[in-house]
Amino acid sequence: MVSKRFLTTALTGFAAASLLAACGDSASEEEVVEVTSEETGEPDAISQRQALLEEMGDAFTVIREQLEGDGDIEAMIAAAATINANAAQFIDYFPEGTSMSSGADTEALDTIWEDPEGFAAAHQRLLDESQKMVNAVATGDLGQIGEQVMPLGMSCGNCHDTFRYDDEA
Repeated sequence: MVSKRFLTTALTGFAAASLLAACGDSASEEEVVEVTSEETGEPDAISQRQALLEEMGDAFTVIREQLEGDGDIEAMIAAAATINANAAQFIDYFPEGTSMSSGADTEALDTIWEDPEGFAAAHQRLLDESQKMVNAVATGDLGQIGEQVMPLGMSCGNCHDTFRYDDEA
């Protein structure tokens, strides 16, 4: 469930981006729109990483739906680029003290900080598999793209299984 604070912050960010676009100074695709804390105005690490990870999940859904549907290569190229870019960025939003045990609204387990080498290895696996997806969609070969869905999904699942609380277990 999305918190009221997150929604308010996200809507504020959307409004600011809309105003910039209306003024003709929109953010480039490479820039990250930071989600900030209402209290301090500083970047909110938990909300930022959750936003990046949610975008990755949505992009992965686009790829899977396109493989089952129209096979829109351009949509898959954009989705793979989002996954790859966000995979490179979200790792920066795990400062100590932002796990579930801190009382924060997150599913991040202490294992992230207790096993930093394992977390780094899981992150590297995601980076590698997301780059392979970028390469696969660039070929336009639906078979090759389809073959990369499982390894990419498994790299996501690997991290979820080890470093994220599963409330359905």
